Amino acid sequence: MAGGYLKRWEPFKELVDLRTSFDRLFDRFFENWPEPMEEFWAPAIDVVETDGHIEVKAELPGLKKEDIRVKLEDNVLTISGERKKEKEEKDKRYYRVERCYGRFLRSIELPTEVEPEKVEAKYKDGVLSITIPKPESARPKEIEVKVE
Repeated sequence: MAGGYLKRWEPFKELVDLRTSFDRLFDRFFENWPEPMEEFWAPAIDVVETDGHIEVKAELPGLKKEDIRVKLEDNVLTISGERKKEKEEKDKRYYRVERCYGRFLRSIELPTEVEPEKVEAKYKDGVLSITIPKPESARPKEIEVKVE
């Protein structure tokens, strides 16, 4: 190869360059967006089943009890509500806003039959805890093995 040289291939640098290009593309696309888009977010949820009940925990930091609704219908648990955006102050310039605001809705089909009239919901330290008892008919039964 006359006058040429070999250049080392750096695949990770190419990935970083690609990511930077995509970031710039999205920044340019959204920088002149006419109005803020309606925010919709989904809180993280854990669902745990024990022999006697189903436990659901949802992370809802910054909400008030009044902002949360819990409904159980046809064996589907629905948690909904809204996290209101803080009032913007004119003398502040926001550098970064990463927290989600707006309405949320999570619906979970429960894995077994439950007793809707005995559901308990508690909200403490930003975590909603829901305990949903199972009826006796849905609880596991231990069967004695007899020797013949």
